[in-house]
Amino acid sequence: MGTVLTYDMSSAKTGEQEVNVDLGDKVLYKTLKDTVVMYQSNSRQGDAHTKNRSELAGHAKKPWKQKKTGRARAGDRRSPLWVGGATTFGPRNKRNWYYNFPRQMRHVATRSALLGKMMDKELIQVSGLKFDAPSSSTARKVLADNNLTGSVLVITAERDSNIWKSFRNFPKVSIRTADEINAHDLLAHKMVLMQEGVLESIISRVKPGKES
Repeated sequence: MGTVLTYDMSSAKTGEQEVNVDLGDKVLYKTLKDTVVMYQSNSRQGDAHTKNRSELAGHAKKPWKQKKTGRARAGDRRSPLWVGGATTFGPRNKRNWYYNFPRQMRHVATRSALLGKMMDKELIQVSGLKFDAPSSSTARKVLADNNLTGSVLVITAERDSNIWKSFRNFPKVSIRTADEINAHDLLAHKMVLMQEGVLESIISRVKPGKES
């Protein structure tokens, strides 16, 4: 059993509602931290790449003879000691940052993130969250009525271009569907707005024993 904040678009009224959901007894902070680090690691491009002597353009001709010039010995212009030369021990894009946790652990993290949002009163269920046409003014009113000034995650039951176009230009506002949500999305935003029925849909997807 838990409590979520509510907002009715037709009457602009806010309130609270008891929901019968099982999200566990406490927030699993260690599991959340490990899962968030996994998602962040998987989003790394890993494209930082420096050139070694074999990759650097240029010839290998000796700049000057070895002796009797009074200058330090030099083998070629691609030496790491020279300006414009190769890089020693620089980052290479050969590392694969991707790794994954078991599906059940990711589901546990999602349930724990939802529990934390409910306990902190950061989960709002919106009645009538539907747009006949894109309307930024209506979306702005929804945000204003709920005093949402920080980052906001809007979750819809399915892809809705009108909702996406209505919220997309607001800074710090992201739109996801119920089947895309994970622990990282929930924790990366201060407040969560969701359509009616979305909470039950997410919980059904990540409930214990669910394999997909």
